[in-house]
Amino acid sequence: MGKKIILTGDRPTGRLHIGHYVGSLRRRVELQDSGKFDEIYIMIADAQALTDNAEHPDKVRKNIIEVALDYLSAGLDPNKVTLFIQSQVPELTELSFYYMNLVTVSRLQRNPTVKSEIQMRNFETSIPVGFFTYPISQAADITAFDATTVPVGEDQEPMIEQTREIVRKFNSVYGDTLVEPEILLPETKAAMRLPGTDGKAKMSKSLGNCIYLSDDEETIRTKVMSMFTDPNHLRVQDPGEVEGNTVFTYLDAFCKDEYFAEFLPDYSNLDELKAHYKRGGLGDVKVKKFLNKVILEQLTPIRARRSDYEQRIPEVVDILHQGSIVAEKKAAGTLDRVKAAMMINYFDTDDIVAEAMEKYAK
Repeated sequence: MGKKIILTGDRPTGRLHIGHYVGSLRRRVELQDSGKFDEIYIMIADAQALTDNAEHPDKVRKNIIEVALDYLSAGLDPNKVTLFIQSQVPELTELSFYYMNLVTVSRLQRNPTVKSEIQMRNFETSIPVGFFTYPISQAADITAFDATTVPVGEDQEPMIEQTREIVRKFNSVYGDTLVEPEILLPETKAAMRLPGTDGKAKMSKSLGNCIYLSDDEETIRTKVMSMFTDPNHLRVQDPGEVEGNTVFTYLDAFCKDEYFAEFLPDYSNLDELKAHYKRGGLGDVKVKKFLNKVILEQLTPIRARRSDYEQRIPEVVDILHQGSIVAEKKAAGTLDRVKAAMMINYFDTDDIVAEAMEKYAK
């Protein structure tokens, strides 16, 4: 049985918010502590962030430490996982270059994730090549670490499938060399993508509808109390909709039964709260105040750890530096295998000499 290895990461284009926490960070900490994996690599994907921020390198650079602080404060442990910066592992670029020969332009154009991302960024008429080929770059990231498992959201399924295709193609052409990864999807619907506080489908810095992991108590309260609910629930006595109601979506993601005894003893669980809201007689303010307490309960220890790490920035930088050295060494081993399989490891053995001498022997 081979090693079980995880590769996952985030683009450093801003501080991480509770959508990242629910969708991936919380799960990564659970996986890290599960003892089921031999190696876990968590990448700050700065090179990928530059594919659509090439003219703003300062934005990417300043968010490296922000994302690292969010990782550490969420509970990722550098003694259990390898935290590294993508651009500091040059082998990833070389692997991407070789994999490009195994993928057609039309196949990339059919990738639903690429399609929607291109639309979202208004790149239809002028797609940067780096952005267009990022499924290939992602395949390099995953295969460089022999990742067996890639925990991602549903929207990334087409990307992982593209990696699997590249692996199968490479192995069929050059021999069994690369590991084919499995996708690990969120376990529950609540762990899928959280909507923004305004009810929009996605949390986005530009829309200003995020609650950040690093937000202070007052900022969180303000954001929760202004959150989108059922627009037809105008009076307390009116029946309310729970489906599509952002406040209840957040409660699905964060609430635990024990929080009721502590913060809202009139109810014993979320189902009771929802039932009361649906039949009428429960105001939005009361539910939002409860949600605010629930979110603070989960974010307070995270903010405390962050505050501690903010006083130890040289240590944070060293964690990333040492992690990048470890990651580079691992990726170099994969690249050696790939080059040997592709027969472009000319100076690693004397084969090239022997082949030429045999050809020209009189």
